Amino acid sequence: MSNSRHQPTAPTASRELAAAAGVTAHWHDENQIVYASRGVVAVHTETSRWIAPAHRALWIPAGTVHAHRAYGVTQLHFLGLTQNPLKLHEPTALTVSPLLRELLIAYTNMNDRETPAGKRMRSVLLDQIATASEQPVRVPTATDPRLTKVCAMLETDPSDTRGLEALGREAGASGRTLTRLFREDLGMTFPQWRTQLRLYHALRLLAEGQPVTTVAQQCGFATASAFIDVFRRSLGHTPGSYL
Repeated sequence: MSNSRHQPTAPTASRELAAAAGVTAHWHDENQIVYASRGVVAVHTETSRWIAPAHRALWIPAGTVHAHRAYGVTQLHFLGLTQNPLKLHEPTALTVSPLLRELLIAYTNMNDRETPAGKRMRSVLLDQIATASEQPVRVPTATDPRLTKVCAMLETDPSDTRGLEALGREAGASGRTLTRLFREDLGMTFPQWRTQLRLYHALRLLAEGQPVTTVAQQCGFATASAFIDVFRRSLGHTPGSYL
């Protein structure tokens, strides 16, 4: 992301992106929340990829270089913030309650936010943001060459069910070494990382209209029921709610 653009002010606005459209790498001097009320938005930073369906928003701290990508026709809502009500300094996925959802949509679509009504809405919006819980779907990026090779294989085929020993034979590392690298380089275990990767791809496919059974198969889940169970435990909703 070396060719990123500097946009000092983080805009507060609503914008529609066509399927597969994106916003190139840039950064702001202000914090920003990105929310998709329709479709699914992925945000790429220099160290991770994040994806947010309609029940999640993404917190992007000031100075973070990031790019957006839409999956399905996506209605984006951007909220720029000079303050940091969450006291978070890393990108984070947040749970969006029904009230927070409506506030984000209404506020980012307002023509004049400096009216008394606009200021009151912003105050309530900040209160809701400050209490939002963290619910990530995050795929961190590997830096070790051996780990990068393993991750690339699974990126190409998320349905690959091989364990670390088998994957390591192609990457030139033992399963024990890779187990250690996942913890040290990515901050999570191999099963945790693979689950996040599969959920990332699953949300993309669901946004593009793929049926649940097809998504489960393409993302490496043994059965549609197993996929639905992991999806619900991780995101709090069934895959069908995203179709």
